[in-house]
Amino acid sequence: MSSSPSLHDFAALGAADIAARIRAGDASAREVAECALARIDAIGARYNAFTLVTRERALAEADAIDRMRAKRGALPPLAGVPYAVKNLFDIEGVTTLAGARIEASRPPATSDAALVARLRDAGAVLVGALNMEEYAYGFVTENAHYGPVRNPHDVTRVAGGSSGGSAAALAAGLVPLTLGSDTSGSIRVPAALCGVFGLKATYGRLSRQGAYLFAASFDHVGPMARSVADLALAYDAMQGPDARDIACAQRAAEPVSATLEGDAGDLRGAGELRIAVADGYFRDNAGDDACAALDIAARALGVTRTVTLPEIDRARAAGFIITASEGAQLHLDDLRTRANDFDPATRDRFLAGTMVPAAWVLEAQRFRAWFRARMHEVFAGVDVILAPATPVAATPIGAASFDVRGQSMPPRTHLGLMTHAFSFIGLPVVAVPVASAPGGLPLGVQIIAAPWREDHAMRIARLLEKSGIAKSRIAADALR
Repeated sequence: MSSSPSLHDFAALGAADIAARIRAGDASAREVAECALARIDAIGARYNAFTLVTRERALAEADAIDRMRAKRGALPPLAGVPYAVKNLFDIEGVTTLAGARIEASRPPATSDAALVARLRDAGAVLVGALNMEEYAYGFVTENAHYGPVRNPHDVTRVAGGSSGGSAAALAAGLVPLTLGSDTSGSIRVPAALCGVFGLKATYGRLSRQGAYLFAASFDHVGPMARSVADLALAYDAMQGPDARDIACAQRAAEPVSATLEGDAGDLRGAGELRIAVADGYFRDNAGDDACAALDIAARALGVTRTVTLPEIDRARAAGFIITASEGAQLHLDDLRTRANDFDPATRDRFLAGTMVPAAWVLEAQRFRAWFRARMHEVFAGVDVILAPATPVAATPIGAASFDVRGQSMPPRTHLGLMTHAFSFIGLPVVAVPVASAPGGLPLGVQIIAAPWREDHAMRIARLLEKSGIAKSRIAADALR
């Protein structure tokens, strides 16, 4: 990038690459920001990933980085890197929509969400807010108010949800870094369906302050990117206790970037970790293509061991009960007075949540404690578990169902069949793109680790990436 980056040049660059080139003086932060904004203007409408472009803020933040460099000051790790956030993170001066019409009438945020502030402090440049499922409730991002997000690999298909805009913006080469949220799979499902990387850190690792919550005892926030190195850079920048989020009040930061730099270029290092492939439920409820993607990753790592996880069906059912109840309580006043302003599909599920008996919720929470204890026992014998990320590749926009092993399933709820149980007890998971279904649609694999062992999951993701097994790609349509 010896001169101003072209639109295609910019699309191919990752966050680490951009920061390094700005640091070296090969481009200015303003040039990169202008390139990102021009690319969003040129092709962004194809995918409907953005609900807002923060043009003035982006240029002001980029200019601040350039002034810092002109003074020969040390630049922060993400200096000049454009990024965008799911539209449930507060952006100072902007109304946080959370994918809902109802929120459009609320006052603008008075400050940035914690993770937005931490990325700003790390030098990243905010270019906009991203489309999502209404109130993060669903796995397709077919938003009744702001339109569906279109998968850049096939614009007739969903991008996944609820962080659909976050994944699509990456797969279209609009930005190299995004933020999403994950209650029951909302980072991992769109990452897999759009062929990018996503990190759901351990519950409580990253602050949710200033993020519009769906179900507080489940909600996670985290980065999405086109490489593991970029995930690690963002993750390191966003860590740290935050007394404003009770779940994130105590845990010290544990950076992972440095631990990934020395990995060998092959997969021999995986032998130091005990890895197993999840069978049973995860084979029975995933299609042949999703199982084939899992096998590709397992073979590359030399994994032959399998593990049957306990009561996954019950974990998923209990998770549904708790999230429906917590979400419904959050929106109870609006359900009573503005029911017609909800997306009907979201409204009906929230209404059902208002009628969940308290005894069911208590029993679900008791089972949650039991399941957590059983999974701790599993992790006494393994360090990392591999599982499919979705049961199938991206479904057509508007599809009422997809079929897996003779069963018909609705995409809005069942694209998360593989992800629910790991959110249920807050485990760290990295979603990696490892294969393509017929027609070139991406498929992903989850790398699940024990609580607080993001380093294990990230290390395996990095090994798969460096071997060429896990690889993100920008959609061909986005490069024309």
